[in-house]
Amino acid sequence: MKKTLALCLLSLMLLLTACGSNNGGNTPKNAPTNTPATTNNAPAEEPVNNAGEEAPTLTPEEGAELVVWDSKNQRAVLEELVAEFTAQYNVPVKIEEVESPDQVGKLTIDGPSKNGADVVTFPHDSLGAAVSAGLILPNDVFEEETRKNNAESAVNAVTYAGELYGYPRSVETYGLFYNKDLVTDVPKTFDEVVKFAEGFNDTAAGKYGLMWEVQDFYFNYPFIATNGGYIFGSNGEDPSDIGMNNEGAVKGLEIFKSLKAILPIASGDITKDIIESKFASGDIAMTITGPWKVGDFRKLGINFGVVPIPTLDGSPAISFSGTKAWYVNSYSDYPVAARLLANFLGSKESQLKDFAATGAIPANTEAMKDPAFIADEIAAGIAAQFVNSNAMPSIPEMGKVWDPGAAALADIWNTDITPKDAIDNAVQQISDAINGATN
Repeated sequence: MKKTLALCLLSLMLLLTACGSNNGGNTPKNAPTNTPATTNNAPAEEPVNNAGEEAPTLTPEEGAELVVWDSKNQRAVLEELVAEFTAQYNVPVKIEEVESPDQVGKLTIDGPSKNGADVVTFPHDSLGAAVSAGLILPNDVFEEETRKNNAESAVNAVTYAGELYGYPRSVETYGLFYNKDLVTDVPKTFDEVVKFAEGFNDTAAGKYGLMWEVQDFYFNYPFIATNGGYIFGSNGEDPSDIGMNNEGAVKGLEIFKSLKAILPIASGDITKDIIESKFASGDIAMTITGPWKVGDFRKLGINFGVVPIPTLDGSPAISFSGTKAWYVNSYSDYPVAARLLANFLGSKESQLKDFAATGAIPANTEAMKDPAFIADEIAAGIAAQFVNSNAMPSIPEMGKVWDPGAAALADIWNTDITPKDAIDNAVQQISDAINGATN
């Protein structure tokens, strides 16, 4: 299994790299020169490079000193990385512990007052709020390099309104987790999942071939997207174009509804705790979840593996994915040094060290082909699914999707309503909520 997965992953990464090389090619915009430190509370101005001129070699501002924010559990590896950066650029870097999900809110206050970090890191679904508030600078000088070196899904995730802002750090999505003691021939299609479950299930004993959170819209996005459905148009940035109820999405939701035949349980009775307990006891053979559960499953002593989600109608299942990236504070007094640090922390070498220390899945395509990474079956399985994923929309309107989406899934699973009627209702609710919020 490991050898086969490794070969498949190598092929996927080579293809991805070839495709990704066509994403860049533009002369970097607003390439900075050695800009003096700002002395007021306005955001740092972006130095302009004359069109057509080669971008200058970057040199940190004289006397530059940087602050970087990161979560507490990342401190050890970050200390190693910033020490290497300081040795190379002679720029001291101070680390302050701020949890990633809290950084945009904190930067909103600390940025204008000049108390914010020069380089920050947060999940991509906070990007829209950060850009709208003018908190971060575009990734302009290193744009071509970033696009070339990282998975397309990761680059798209840290792009907002057509502008690249992030320096990708790591990625995550979910996959098919299976108990190796129960599953020897891992299903590659949902038809094979159904066939396995028909032979494995014992409903009287509470045993099922596959159990997952059927009411969580996040985990069931593949049924929307694999046949051509989508949340918002224009790569998730146009809330006026909702594609959750197009023909492809409805087709996928019909497959979703049919799976109740192998999991005849009300959606409200399927919880995270029940799934974890049954997976540990061997009462379920497979589940769909993400890398955040790896530590828990290992502590429970489960002999498990991870592969991409089974195909739907012959097409690779498209999951939701998230990307964590580094960003440059627009109020930084040292925007050149900060750009250099963000790019350094997002490099292949830095991502591999982060993976070795914390298990974070690299966004860098060369890092994904590294032998040390490929040898890790769990990480490689998640990475193989990431290739077939869509970044969650980062616009604020995405917040209007979760509840109606979950309600539609519950109706489809638990009642006789047609998938078409249920998802039409959800789309109307989402549209009304978005229009009500903007009027």
